[in-house]
Amino acid sequence: MENEKLLEVKNLQKHFKVGRNKVVKAVDGVTFDIYKGETFGLVGESGSGKSTTGRTIIRLYDASGGEVKFNNEDVHGKKSKDELLKFNRNMQMIFQDPSSSLNPRMTVMDIIAEGLDVHKLVKDEKERKERVEELLEVVGLNREHASRFPHEFSGGQRQRIGIARALAVDPEFIIADEPISALDVSIQAQVVNLLKKLQKERGLTYLFIAHDLSMVKYISDRIGVMYLGNMVELADSDELYKNPLHPYTKSLLTAIPLPDPEYERARKRVSYDASLLDTSEEPEFREVSPRHWVRCTTKEFEQYKKQVKNK
Repeated sequence: MENEKLLEVKNLQKHFKVGRNKVVKAVDGVTFDIYKGETFGLVGESGSGKSTTGRTIIRLYDASGGEVKFNNEDVHGKKSKDELLKFNRNMQMIFQDPSSSLNPRMTVMDIIAEGLDVHKLVKDEKERKERVEELLEVVGLNREHASRFPHEFSGGQRQRIGIARALAVDPEFIIADEPISALDVSIQAQVVNLLKKLQKERGLTYLFIAHDLSMVKYISDRIGVMYLGNMVELADSDELYKNPLHPYTKSLLTAIPLPDPEYERARKRVSYDASLLDTSEEPEFREVSPRHWVRCTTKEFEQYKKQVKNK
């Protein structure tokens, strides 16, 4: 997908001070680009730094280092109130837990219309009501739901309300931070299919953050794998699944259960042991084959190149 870059992340760092002397390097030098119209999947276990990466990109956290450019503009530079409003309109977020991200004291109408009000996108109450009701239908809910409160809905319905809220300001880019992890498996596919449909209809670009690799493959064009604050592998979705190179990626892939009892009994799972990695030099993010990047040392780089050549 070699079209125009929408987001450029270079050596992004987010460190948290814990106590008097300890620093937690939640994100420690992550680099990747996202192109217009694509879905970039970001995966890793809890604590890998993937959600912190998303939140730092959208300025919920200030970056400790590195840079983020959105539409060629520096995200973390000083911005005027108008510039911040424009940025916030173009980039929206769908949160992991719809129960805690929706204000329980607000009606669905007011929750979805919040962005319309802030950005002054409607001229009167009639237009406001019409826009909200249209958005409810777009995400598969009914117009009558506008007068209800969040607690009156199921988890899947609440997530649809969260999606409608993000769509209200007509953004270009949406960060979906584990948007399906709090939902039943039967509902997860519905929400992901809705996101895919909206992307096609509205030309949206997504950063889709999750720990479930099987669902990430289904929605993503390219996937980045994070481990302890670093990006360890990045490739096209199919390539990552067919030819994983980094041992951590292999361990994640072999942990995905398949609905085949005989295959599951015979399958060997790969466990990741970081102590076995080459520590003779600091690893770097290198392109092993076209569009396939791995964080590795020079020695590992040569081994990976041979591995790819022999496939």
